Amino acid sequence: MYQNKIPIKNWAEEDRPREKLYLNGKGSLSNAELLAILIASGYKNNSALSVAKEILSNSDNDLKQLGRNSIADLVKYKGIGVAKAINIVAAMEIGRRSLLSKSKNKARILSSEDAFNCVSGTMTDLDHEQFKTIYLNRNNAILKIETISIGGVSGTVVDPKVVYKKALENNSSSIILIHNHPSGNLKPSEADLQITDKLVKAGANLDIKVLDHLIIGDREYYSFADEGLI
Repeated sequence: MYQNKIPIKNWAEEDRPREKLYLNGKGSLSNAELLAILIASGYKNNSALSVAKEILSNSDNDLKQLGRNSIADLVKYKGIGVAKAINIVAAMEIGRRSLLSKSKNKARILSSEDAFNCVSGTMTDLDHEQFKTIYLNRNNAILKIETISIGGVSGTVVDPKVVYKKALENNSSSIILIHNHPSGNLKPSEADLQITDKLVKAGANLDIKVLDHLIIGDREYYSFADEGLI
């Protein structure tokens, strides 16, 4: 506890996050140390690492939960101004996009788990509903992942015309529907069942098959296909 209150500039070089990263590589740093680098400086008698540990502690030391913090949430911490909060939010967003970029490079979607992995990095920590569609070619390779609509805490409106307009633009042979439930409740609502049925029927008329519809919760998902609903 006492060591955390010593300014980082007075620490042994090997204990400073920036120097530690330079000397030992990024893998040698804890989450708190990485966050401390973004924060850069603390305040009187409290180092950047102390502030980082406080923020992480209030996020249950969970980076996904940390990613839910807005700029307004972060500036409530002493020592965190708007500029530092923006650095943290930007870094978390880069991490999410990195996960999504890696997912897009997967050659094919062969299971509901593959589909979940494609979007989990950008959808598991949202505080509002989003509806996305994965567009696939005949070999189930990803052509594109599109955000169809963004809603509130309890729902979002999905227009089948938008879903299939993009399918035709991408020359898709099949699609996978995905939306999240910020509450974490994975049970499909009546509205979820209705829009799925509507999209499946619309796709059949265009010879574009709906392979699955995933509901994303907190690190887990519900698959309509796995449950025999598609």
